[in-house]
Amino acid sequence: MEVRVETGGVRLDKALADLTSLSRSVANEQIKAGLVLVNGQAKKAKYTVQAGDCIQYEFPEAEEIGYVAENLPLELVYEDADVAVVNKPQGMVVHPSAGHTSGTLVNALLYHIKDLSGINGVVRPGIVHRIDKDTSGLLMVAKHDEAHQKLAEELKAKKSLRKYVAIVHGNLPNDCGVIEAPIGRSEKDRKKQAVTARGKEALTRFQVLERFGDYTLVELTLETGRTHQIRVHMAYIGHPVAGDEVYGPRKTLKGCGQFLHAKTLGFTHPRTGELVTFTAEVPAVFRETLEKLRKA
Repeated sequence: MEVRVETGGVRLDKALADLTSLSRSVANEQIKAGLVLVNGQAKKAKYTVQAGDCIQYEFPEAEEIGYVAENLPLELVYEDADVAVVNKPQGMVVHPSAGHTSGTLVNALLYHIKDLSGINGVVRPGIVHRIDKDTSGLLMVAKHDEAHQKLAEELKAKKSLRKYVAIVHGNLPNDCGVIEAPIGRSEKDRKKQAVTARGKEALTRFQVLERFGDYTLVELTLETGRTHQIRVHMAYIGHPVAGDEVYGPRKTLKGCGQFLHAKTLGFTHPRTGELVTFTAEVPAVFRETLEKLRKA
């Protein structure tokens, strides 16, 4: 397959990841293996692409899944031959990593779903996008590589619908608004993300749903999908997500992590071309906390 660079000035591995559904790490592996050509010639990952460059690449072959299927509780909101939509519980890691080799969403998917795409390799089969461990809610899952590619491309084009609800600290001065601030790795703490001039474009829309004095229930729509985007943006404007141990204050609402839930997910079905939309209600601890705030 091939893509053409419209705007140059970035590394080859980044350009390939931005222009395709490949992750940057997979793009790097393909470049090292000599499977990526620029204008017919092999280049290193650090090569700076130029406008008009033609990048030829191959999708990596689906790898045999190496992680163990586990019979974990999993709420399947929707499933067909191409895609599935799951409601991830709070506290579950999406895919295996150091320290989390079992009990993840991937382990559950391997048990409950027969076929999963292999574009992201053995660690993230079927995973098109992620949400944080302590965030609950909807995720799309690809059951084969063609579906994965189409869903990933739609995400990159910012056409997928992703709406969250959150309880945040304080009383927002406006009923609605847009937070547009670049997000990247924090220069002070490499384990965190932060609003930084060196970061990538990030845009979050918010709408106040209910006010409780010291807290506010908001709906948040992602226009981009940066790591920890909602949590970083809300902390940046002085209204961190309640229960957020990383970006919020110590004195906060008690729960099972941040009060953030991916409630609505919409995308173009990769086979039918139909726009499909799904919703999932907030988990019990979220609902019970709202009831307490209303009575306070």
